Amino acid sequence: MRAVPVNVLIVGMRGAGKSNISRRVALLTKRPVLSTDVLVEYETGMGIPDFVAQRGWPAFRDMEFEVLSKLTALDGAIIDCGGGIVVDLDDSGGEVFSSRKVELLRQLGPIVWLSGDLDRLARKAAASATRPELDARRSARELMERRLPFYTAAADFTIDIEGRKRQEVAQQISELVFGEWTDPM
Repeated sequence: MRAVPVNVLIVGMRGAGKSNISRRVALLTKRPVLSTDVLVEYETGMGIPDFVAQRGWPAFRDMEFEVLSKLTALDGAIIDCGGGIVVDLDDSGGEVFSSRKVELLRQLGPIVWLSGDLDRLARKAAASATRPELDARRSARELMERRLPFYTAAADFTIDIEGRKRQEVAQQISELVFGEWTDPM
């Protein structure tokens, strides 16, 4: 008999559909869904663009770590992780693999990476007016490309989302993580 994971973590680039797919997995598995970005907003009392504008990306990455630390006490949730959950910043502000956050993610449960076409995701991320700019020195495509090995290193499962319906991806996550297909109706 396969052990049921405590939590399931959905990671991926901006624009990959993490929030939508996480909600669908939650419905299929009858588990609650939580968003690390929403929890950061709750903890800070402000939206992410305002927080980043006032305190900067390093403070945001530290707040993500604090949120993950609190989530380690949680059981039975689908966790929708922000796009940069696998990164921290070096002294020059460049993104580096976040061993501390990935270690916490692994404590929480299996990590599912929603992988997609970088050009499409970069265009989608660049068009979003509700999210703060990641790095004025680099394009969204360059940042996403740099993150690829970080997602690869963190992921227990990788799912290619290109050309697929979100419900189909949610079903696949259910199969991979829980070992059986669930019937949405």
